[in-house]
Amino acid sequence: MSQITARVPRPVVEALDAAAAQLRRSRAQVVREALERYLEDYDDLAVALERLRDPTDPVLDWDEVRRDLLDTD
Repeated sequence: MSQITARVPRPVVEALDAAAAQLRRSRAQVVREALERYLEDYDDLAVALERLRDPTDPVLDWDEVRRDLLDTD
């Protein structure tokens, strides 16, 4: 595993320490999990933005989709 160093404001460190204590985890574990979740969200957002910018991706009309979903034969 690699090690990184970051400078963060004291209130963030205090919040980190409080969360770590409440979760019964180390600072490092809380930071690692937070970064993993952030990067997963970032990847999801990047994919969503790419799809929004894709001119070949169809735009669906909400009313039409809703009608199709609720239409039971």
